[in-house]
Amino acid sequence: MDINLALLLVLTPFLGFLINVFFGKSLGKTVAGAIGTVAVAISFVVTLVLFNQITSTGKAIEVTLFDWIQISNLKINLGFLLDQLSVLWLLFVTGIGSLIHLYSISYMHDDENMHKFFAYLNLFVFFMITLVIGSNLLVLFIGWEGVGLCSYLLIGFWHKNQDYNDAAKKAFIMNRIGDLGLLIGMFIIGSMFSTLDYATLKTAIAGAANLDLSLLSLAALCLFIGACGKSAQIPLYTWLPDAMAGPTPVSALIHAATMVTAGIFMVTRLNFVFDLAVDVQTVIAVIGAITSLVAATIGLVQNDIKKVLAYSTVSQLGLMFLALGFGAYEVAVFHVITHAFFKACLFLGSGSVIHGLHGEQDMRNMGGLRKAMPITFWTMLISSLAISGVPFFSGFFSKDEILLTAFHHSIPLYVVGSVASIMTAFYMFRLMFLTFFKEFRGTEEQKHHLHESGALITIPLIILAILATFGGLISLPGNSWLNEYLAPLFTKVAGEEHHLGTTEYTLMGVAVLGGLLGILIAYIKYFKQDNVPESDENITGVAKVLYNKYYVDELYDAVFVRPVNGLSKIFRDYVETGLSALVFGLGKVVNELSFQGKKLQTGSIGLYLFAFVLGLCAIVSYIFLAQ
Repeated sequence: MDINLALLLVLTPFLGFLINVFFGKSLGKTVAGAIGTVAVAISFVVTLVLFNQITSTGKAIEVTLFDWIQISNLKINLGFLLDQLSVLWLLFVTGIGSLIHLYSISYMHDDENMHKFFAYLNLFVFFMITLVIGSNLLVLFIGWEGVGLCSYLLIGFWHKNQDYNDAAKKAFIMNRIGDLGLLIGMFIIGSMFSTLDYATLKTAIAGAANLDLSLLSLAALCLFIGACGKSAQIPLYTWLPDAMAGPTPVSALIHAATMVTAGIFMVTRLNFVFDLAVDVQTVIAVIGAITSLVAATIGLVQNDIKKVLAYSTVSQLGLMFLALGFGAYEVAVFHVITHAFFKACLFLGSGSVIHGLHGEQDMRNMGGLRKAMPITFWTMLISSLAISGVPFFSGFFSKDEILLTAFHHSIPLYVVGSVASIMTAFYMFRLMFLTFFKEFRGTEEQKHHLHESGALITIPLIILAILATFGGLISLPGNSWLNEYLAPLFTKVAGEEHHLGTTEYTLMGVAVLGGLLGILIAYIKYFKQDNVPESDENITGVAKVLYNKYYVDELYDAVFVRPVNGLSKIFRDYVETGLSALVFGLGKVVNELSFQGKKLQTGSIGLYLFAFVLGLCAIVSYIFLAQ
């Protein structure tokens, strides 16, 4: 029964991929979209069944399909582990994934390759499920690389635009850099413990008498480098904003609930490794805090509605890593869940706006959409309140837990996280005021065609807005269902240390006031003063530095891209030319020798017999002289 459920869970999206990739075009757009959506919805229903089973029994489900690799004493099975963490992750991967598929039926209906789009989406979900339910690091790595491949295909889906192709290549290559770190970490762990299986690894570490902590810390650091790539942390974060080149449903799927959360999942899954690598945990917390602040400052001045949300994602991921660095895994997971709700809603809402404006993404050309698109407005407003930490929306509870954890461990990092949170409230309501309030600033043609999106777009928005409102109830202060649910996975639950006293209520008040301050500044600047951001060429000073993302892409181009391109040209123009000359020269020598040798082939039998006799005499003479 368990193995059937596990196979149904993971293979249904893959079956949807196969049907759409081979027959989708002939079936038609609507049928292709329905098949893709139903495939993921079935996985969601199976996840609900598994969730109910694990919640009621409290026992994990382990499924071994077959023995996969055995080299010396290293044995790896192809198997699945369905426990509290993996099933919880699957709930929002398949649940939100189903809503995004439903949304895409309407959003992508005019695209000639809609069947291919749904095939890629299904394949993406298949690999994400594989990543989450794998019982060992190697199965996780299959899913890890699979979602990387699918992100490349989806980001560059509109491949006729070369800029989109470049964005897809950038995401793919930068993730491969992080993946090298992940592989090295896996090699170190495999060599140390002769296993990559989570359960066996946890037992081996717990029972190790003479554990080499320095080597284990190196493995943890390498694993974190992999997480930096997949979850877009400094210095491997620049691919994620460029990933906005893909269709908006792709942005929602990648940035809200799936690929970018893979790094958080991996670190949480291997919590028993990172708990022993204290120095690495410190690095994780610092990197997370810096990433959160840097991304938030860039988001302050972006004018592309999707770019604002992209840098917001990077910033929120930084807060999650801040919690992970303090060992507060359940707090990070809590924010992953609430972030999946409100960020998916925000991305899909931005897609509704872009859809209504026929592809316009610049907020300077928007405004006044509140009346024309009321459902999109209200759902995005709710999600903006949630991400800003306004009571009592979901983000208020999860973000407050992160800041509270940071305060108890590091005041400087708490300050950094708090400042980033204030900036988040500012740029989110900057987005709301520029997009939905005052007068419309677009063209007359756009104004004439303004309308609310259809039901297939608005229904997912409404569901996600409800979840963004009430999602925080799963982990209330002092009464956390989530902490109790995840308790069997962790040696300690950091959130249990938080008792609501004077300090906690004070910090909560400071966080709320900070969020309201950010909203107030945005209100004064973009509503009361009716300020509209300047054109790109008129941006100067600090704003120009932020608008150009601290020129990090230009720095990477100067330090890495150009030298590599220069080196490749040297190899092309000189090394390959020289080697080619050598290879062709040897060929010419052989050719000339063969040309001269063929002159000996005269066809005269007498000459051949004469040569034979000479050769025989030479052999006989040699034998005689040797004696």
